[in-house]
Amino acid sequence: MRRREFLISTGLAATAISVGLSAKAADPAVARADVAASRRYTAERRFVETRFGRIAYVDRGQGPTALFLHGFPLSGFQWRGAIERLSPYRRCLAPDSLGLGHTEPAPGQSLAPAAQVEMIAAFLDAMSVKTVDLVANDSGGAIAQLFVTRYPDRVRTLLLTNCDVETDSPPPALLPVIALARAGTYPDLWLAPWVADKALCRSPAGLGGLCYSNPAHPTDAAIDEYLAPLVATPARKALVNAYTLGLEINPLAGVEAKLRRCQVPTRMIWGLKDEIFSPRSPAYLAAILPNFRGVREIADGKLFFPEEHPDLVAEEARALWA
Repeated sequence: MRRREFLISTGLAATAISVGLSAKAADPAVARADVAASRRYTAERRFVETRFGRIAYVDRGQGPTALFLHGFPLSGFQWRGAIERLSPYRRCLAPDSLGLGHTEPAPGQSLAPAAQVEMIAAFLDAMSVKTVDLVANDSGGAIAQLFVTRYPDRVRTLLLTNCDVETDSPPPALLPVIALARAGTYPDLWLAPWVADKALCRSPAGLGGLCYSNPAHPTDAAIDEYLAPLVATPARKALVNAYTLGLEINPLAGVEAKLRRCQVPTRMIWGLKDEIFSPRSPAYLAAILPNFRGVREIADGKLFFPEEHPDLVAEEARALWA
């Protein structure tokens, strides 16, 4: 498979920074905005103790709660633009998943999607939140589907962007990453070189070229927010490998029958240039969800387009909430 071969070559290229890839610098205006956003996010970051560990999160705005679930290997910082636009209308909660971002899992805690679901429930209990409007991307979308089938009464609406579905989880493109995690080398071979060389991270062979359309993304500040914590210590690297291996066996196996009974209003935004997840996934969900509210297609969108198009995410969220 061409994509799998590309991903394997990406991992190898990340270990050879001197090969002279055609990397791009972040746009100065975008970079400055993200520096300010990172400083604000750091200042606003809070932690709450749960039986799953010490969960890092940002809490902004007032009113009914919107919960944002990020992708892999990102953190809640992914949703900064959407939160900025939606916090006048909702209380916006953006936790970091177990094993990612700044969350500190309890010793021996599973990082698999099923455990992430229960962590989210405990997190909401700790926040005294009963129901949410759920917004999710990538692996966060898999967690969202599991959550809405396990706790349907806690979800008012569901807005999904490019993510796993039962028939495409894990996607073939993730298999080389899983193989590296099994060998214990994924953070060292991919993530650490990207932190050390931000231009490499934005190159065609890096996170930017693979998951973003705009060559200004991810910015230096975003790379440090997402990846620097994951490679800070051997223990954090081990958590990243464990998170990855939690995706190896389809976490959505058997969820279709439950989604067919799900009455939560659900809408999708799908980036058409995504080379990770199958373009057939929106039609698949449209066919099985009884309260499906349609799909908005983004012509230039790759996997992490919510970071690049926060206005669009906010527009679709407000329309669904209405």
